[in-house]
Amino acid sequence: MNKDTTPSTPYTPYTPYTAAEKRQRIFAIVAASSGNLVEWFDFYIYAFCAIYFAPAFFPKSDDTAQLMNTAGIFAAGFLMRPIGGWLFGRLADRQGRKTSMVLSVSMMCVGSMVIALTPTYADIGAWAPAILLAARLLQGLSVGGEYGATATYMSEVALRGQRGFFSSFQYVTLIGGQLLAVSTVVILQQFLSEPELKAWGWRIPFVVGAMTAVVALFLRRTLSETADENARSKEGAGRVSHLFKFHKAAFFSVVGYTAGGSLIFYTFTTYMQKFLVNTVHMPVKTASNVMLAALFVFMLMQPLFGALSDRIGRRKSMLFFSGLGVLTVWPLMTLLQTESDPYMALGLIIAALAVVSFYTSVSGIVKAEMFPIEVRALGVGLAYAVGNALFGGSAEYVALALKNAGVESAFYGYVTFMMAVAFLVSLRLPKTPSYLETDH
Repeated sequence: MNKDTTPSTPYTPYTPYTAAEKRQRIFAIVAASSGNLVEWFDFYIYAFCAIYFAPAFFPKSDDTAQLMNTAGIFAAGFLMRPIGGWLFGRLADRQGRKTSMVLSVSMMCVGSMVIALTPTYADIGAWAPAILLAARLLQGLSVGGEYGATATYMSEVALRGQRGFFSSFQYVTLIGGQLLAVSTVVILQQFLSEPELKAWGWRIPFVVGAMTAVVALFLRRTLSETADENARSKEGAGRVSHLFKFHKAAFFSVVGYTAGGSLIFYTFTTYMQKFLVNTVHMPVKTASNVMLAALFVFMLMQPLFGALSDRIGRRKSMLFFSGLGVLTVWPLMTLLQTESDPYMALGLIIAALAVVSFYTSVSGIVKAEMFPIEVRALGVGLAYAVGNALFGGSAEYVALALKNAGVESAFYGYVTFMMAVAFLVSLRLPKTPSYLETDH
């Protein structure tokens, strides 16, 4: 496997894979992405269960204020992502992608179990939200490292000529984590009453997440490494100073389009459930079912858009994403605001997610193609984490704060503006892949 990802090994780009090599690489994609699914299930279950556990940790009478408090802690988890992106990116570039991915999923397991076992505010007072915050910070650190290492690994191990298609499975499993999270909530809603869910039922998904993380840990231990000793011992490997000295433009380009990509992604996924309940006034169960269907369709879109990027190029995919985002975000959010029919709401959300798919399907590969192997995990992970923390993690909090201030539509303008920024940054993307192709 190393022959394809080590620049010191001579190799012809057109050399066909053997059947054994294809099987090995496809298995590696499956093993890496399954761990990714567990990581994101654990991270997102917080967002989908927040409606139920918010009163247990923040006993205020106003529903929006409770959601703002839980959204604040959700955002705090994102603020740890740059640290995680740096720490695990450095680890992946210097010690190997496999080591980084095994450690990140272990930390996620611990964070989920802590949340599952944390007593409520009624039991231990202010310690309850403090422990909740600490657990989310640990999970944020884990996810901050997860993205860069997994995106790098999957782009390096993917089959040549189909890298967009295979790398899209990072978001298949990322969205799959969201899908499983909302599915778990929907299933619990069928068997438990709302008082039971608020009292103790919300803890069940966190226990499930911790247990599945253990399974992912063992799967990741079977992975083959894509960066060999020569790559890991290169001068500047995993160093921030080297990254900013030689690849500053690539770094800030990734931050720029990640900011818009993360913001619109979280707007139409995790925040959308709350928007349907809090603004559209849909029943909680109906909103959960709408998001369940929307996320399922969104997940299926990823390989299709990833394969499309293999034909038209990553730059065109990014320009379609950001350009269409500028044109559609405001009208779609405005229509959703007054749409009480769940089927119509579902159609509007799917339309928005189709636009987002131009970005999510190539998110990992378009970042990986901009950095050489010795700083690839660091460059991808840190740049993504910075953009994601500042704009993705704050999406719910900003939306709820603007709603609370009586100017909810200002949030639509904010997302539209960031889509325009992403469009300008995408214009600067290279027309053809660079490092990921040439350093093999």
